[in-house]
Amino acid sequence: MRLGILGTGMIVKSFMQIIDRLDLESVSILGREASRDKTEELVRSYGLKEPFYDYDRLLESDVDTVYVALPNHLHFSFAKKALEKGKHVIIEKPATSNARELEELAAVAKEEKRMIFEAMNIHYLPSFQALKEDLGKLGDIKLVSFNYSQYSSRYDAFKGGTILPAFDYHKSGGALMDINIYNVHAVINLFGTPKKAEYYANIAKGIDTSGMMFYDYGTFKAVSIGAKDCKAPVRSTIQGDLGAIVIEKPVNQMTEYKILYNDGREELRQFGQTEHRLYYEFAEFIRMINQRDYKRQEELMNLSLNITRLVTRARQEQGIVFDND
Repeated sequence: MRLGILGTGMIVKSFMQIIDRLDLESVSILGREASRDKTEELVRSYGLKEPFYDYDRLLESDVDTVYVALPNHLHFSFAKKALEKGKHVIIEKPATSNARELEELAAVAKEEKRMIFEAMNIHYLPSFQALKEDLGKLGDIKLVSFNYSQYSSRYDAFKGGTILPAFDYHKSGGALMDINIYNVHAVINLFGTPKKAEYYANIAKGIDTSGMMFYDYGTFKAVSIGAKDCKAPVRSTIQGDLGAIVIEKPVNQMTEYKILYNDGREELRQFGQTEHRLYYEFAEFIRMINQRDYKRQEELMNLSLNITRLVTRARQEQGIVFDND
C-alpha cells in the first residue's frame, strides 16, 4: 500500500505509532499551509515522503490509498474526490456526516471498482471478536448498556463561547458523532438492526453535549450513553438470564472483560493485544485490498451504512442539524 494521509491531528499522531509494523510501501501526508511546521515535523520524525500542501498534487502522485483523517464535515468531499481519482479510501470515524453522503460514496466506490472503509477499530479487535462468541454463554439477553462518558477538555471553552470542532454543528460534531458512535457500532455489530431506536440528548447551542440512544430488540432492550459534558466510571454490561459480561474500558480500547455467571463463577477473558488499537483495523484494510476481498469489504460497508442511517435519523429527530444535511 502507498498511503496518503489527510490531516495532522491527534488520530494521525496515534497512527504514526504503527506505520513501521504495517505492510506500507510508502506514506505521504497532506497538511495545511497554516500547519506546515507540524506537518514537516511528522515527516522528519517518522521518515515520511515529501509532504503535500495541495490535494490535487497528492492525488496525482503514486499514492493508491487515501486515509481521510480530517474534521467530520470534510470527510465526504475529500473521500469522493479520491475515489473519482481511482484511489481506495479509508475514512476516519464517523465516515460521513449523514447517510446520504455515505450512500453516495459507496456507489462511487462500486462504480470505480475501489474499496472504501470506515476506520471504526472495534470491529477488528481480538477482544471484540471474542466478545461476540461469548454472548452465547449468557443465555437469553435481557439488558445491554454501553457507556463512554469523558469530560472534554474543549467543553470549558464551549461554555465560554469558543466553539471548537467537537462541539460545532457546522462541522458535524457532537457527543453522538464523536464518542457515542463507538457504542452504537458495538450494539449494532453484536445484535443487528433494532426494531426501533431513539436518541435523547442534552443540547446546547444546537449540538448534543451528551445523550443516550435507546434500542428496542423486542425480547431485550439496550442503551448506549455518550457524554462530553460530564464523566463517570466507564463501565459497560451485557446481561443475560445465565450471567453478565462486564467491560471496564471504553469498547474501542477493550483488552479484557469479565463473565459473571449466576452460580457465582467468574471468568476473566484477557487478550494479548500488544499492538496499538489502530493496528488491527489497518492490517485488515491492507489485507482486503491486497487480496481483493470485495465480499468482506462490502459486508463492513453495509454495516457502516446501516449504522449511519440509524444515527442520521435519530440525530435529526432530536433537531440536531448539520450544514452537510
